[in-house]
Amino acid sequence: MQRRHLIQAASLAAIALAMPLAHAQGNTFKIGLVLPMTGQQATTGRQIEAAARLYMAQNGDTVAGKKIELIIKDDTSLPDVTKRLAQELVVNDKVNVLAGFGITPSAMATAPIATQSKTPMVVMAAATSSITEASPYIVRTSFTLPQVSVAMGDWAPKNGIKSVVTLVTDYGPGNDAEKYFKERFQLNGGKVVDSLRVPLRNPDFAPFLQKVRDAKPDALFVFVPSGAGAAVMKQFIERGMDKAGIKMIATGDVTDDDQLNDMGDGALGVVTTHHYSAAHPSALNKKYVEAFQKANKNMRPNFMAMGGYDGMRVIYEALKATKGQGGGDALLAAMKGQIFESPRGQVLIDAQTRDIVQDVYLRKVEKKDGQLYNVEFDVIKAVKDPGKAK
Repeated sequence: MQRRHLIQAASLAAIALAMPLAHAQGNTFKIGLVLPMTGQQATTGRQIEAAARLYMAQNGDTVAGKKIELIIKDDTSLPDVTKRLAQELVVNDKVNVLAGFGITPSAMATAPIATQSKTPMVVMAAATSSITEASPYIVRTSFTLPQVSVAMGDWAPKNGIKSVVTLVTDYGPGNDAEKYFKERFQLNGGKVVDSLRVPLRNPDFAPFLQKVRDAKPDALFVFVPSGAGAAVMKQFIERGMDKAGIKMIATGDVTDDDQLNDMGDGALGVVTTHHYSAAHPSALNKKYVEAFQKANKNMRPNFMAMGGYDGMRVIYEALKATKGQGGGDALLAAMKGQIFESPRGQVLIDAQTRDIVQDVYLRKVEKKDGQLYNVEFDVIKAVKDPGKAK
């Protein structure tokens, strides 16, 4: 253990020594994008990379006299790999910004590197509330699970759902989703019959869904990470749970735009709460979806892509504000407080928490032009992360 701490201390010292060089990089501005490009969360990496490249194609690859260079690394969603890659990006590649981070453990593993090297770290995907507290250099452009779970805790009891079983993936975001949904649902008079947690690695939902079927609640509340929604939906339908009168309600990760059409008509009518849908009816979003699909062979952008697209905007605008001269602290200061119209609606990077404030939508899966979409029917404006709104 002592040896490991010595190695960690030595590596952090190496990062600190490397830093004076990192921001003296002439005319290149490097963004190190660490993403799961293979493995269980590969859909997240694919979506974020596509969005980052679209933003660069639309806004040019030169900002404030600096040539933007995107360096993409595949961490396969393994935190030890994420940490090693982030360290290499800072020390060897001398990146100006770290970005990406598909899952919470990967973001948490990188936080000390961002702090030690004073490198802004833009979290484009991971969604546990506490991530921004792990380093003063973290800025988030995705969302938090408490943000979207509380809305469902309000909606369900007002719409005939009195008893629920919760089913979440057993790691940070799942624990957040379970906690904040339960608290709000119970506050509104609802009853949580059981709370089930599924492993993050190689999940098998079948035995858990059987338990739900036996418990016979009015609804099943689900959170699973992006990419796992189709498997849950398939097994939910195979077990005839919809026919047994059990509704599915969920955070929007479950009816992920990237997979929704593959889920089939069994997904029709599922109500979710989330911050982005490809069917969001603004003119800006329609343009964005069209451009994304044109650039990526009809791939539909999902909420992960949105975090990547807006994350690139936050980086570009910070670089403009510092006139290309700023080191890590100046860039970070220019990221805080940004407010802008995104394809998802208006967003704000809260200057105090460095977290995103955004609209949360209630949506129902409907068929439009022969395709399945999350169609919005209500909105809660300017939602802060409830995990920090104390």
